[in-house]
Amino acid sequence: MTEAPTSEWERLKYTPKPGEPELPPQIAQFSNKTTDEVFAELNRLPFFMTKLDETDGEGGENVGVEALKSLAYDGNPQEIATNFKNQGNDCYKAKQYKNAVEYYTKALEVDCTDLTIVKTLYLNRAACNLELKNYRRCIEDCKKVLSMDASSIKAIYRAGKALFLLANYEEAKLLLSYGLKVAENEQSLRNLLDQVETKEKEITKLKELEQKRKEEKQLQQVVLQNSLKLRQIEIVTTKNPLEMLKQATVRLEDPADYQSQLIFPALILYPTIDEFDYIAEISELSTPLEILEIILNRPKEWFDEKHKNFHVKTLDCFMETAAGGLVKVGKKIELNQALKKAPLFDNALKLYVVPKQDESSWVSKWNKETALNSRNS
Repeated sequence: MTEAPTSEWERLKYTPKPGEPELPPQIAQFSNKTTDEVFAELNRLPFFMTKLDETDGEGGENVGVEALKSLAYDGNPQEIATNFKNQGNDCYKAKQYKNAVEYYTKALEVDCTDLTIVKTLYLNRAACNLELKNYRRCIEDCKKVLSMDASSIKAIYRAGKALFLLANYEEAKLLLSYGLKVAENEQSLRNLLDQVETKEKEITKLKELEQKRKEEKQLQQVVLQNSLKLRQIEIVTTKNPLEMLKQATVRLEDPADYQSQLIFPALILYPTIDEFDYIAEISELSTPLEILEIILNRPKEWFDEKHKNFHVKTLDCFMETAAGGLVKVGKKIELNQALKKAPLFDNALKLYVVPKQDESSWVSKWNKETALNSRNS
């Protein structure tokens, strides 16, 4: 009874039946090899190669590959260079630009004296490097062409394109303008020059807008600083501001009008219960009373044992002075008046809110030196 084949290779391989011919010797050598071994052998044959294999499988040279290599250099320098050039052209058409560069480079390494061939090789390699974004190499190849033929439109165009893509607009314009003197009606040069000039105008416009924005910002900053001085408002910057205050800003409602309202954030601290609230923006015309009415507009459940004394009428407000002391702030006074006695800290209002019954105890514990030291710690 015949055993079932153990693999796909066993099932497909040729086994002669009685009366059928044996395999020819060229094929018979593969009859006892695995699929991987057969493919390894085939890969050493130039027409079957999927990757370069320069060995014979036993440490020697691959005769087929060496023969092909020798054919590549068979002929006079012009013929050899042309052969490499043609292979490079085939790779270029297939968009295999790196391979094309290698063939053009091999051709240039041959001592070819035909300047037409040499010029074409540099031009073709420049085209590949342009596609590969090797712009400086493209420019170098174009320079070599122009040293041989100062009127080469292709060299001018490709070098101009590379300069444009490198954002070297001034040189690109000079080169393309020169090209249009050589070939006044060359539309490709005209179109590229138009692109360069359009891009330059766009960049100039962007720079002008950026400069204008910068000047406006500087002017707004001057207006803001002057408005703070006129209002006698100081800003103290601490060494390690709270995270929420790191991006805090003071601004005018109309940045160009120093008389418009100042807007800034407010940090409302409840030191007796170690809690706080934060309001992103308030006006200088607001009062502590209005702030308290906003933040105490809470559900009834919030006013538990801990917060039972936190009602508008049972609270007093304080601010810290630049010297580290405390000043009591009337709840109906506008903030711009209160800020003449106490500064903004890190661009924000800092308002201490304390229940009246705890006021004396809390104020007595306030330490000026500790307050000043905390700004630098």
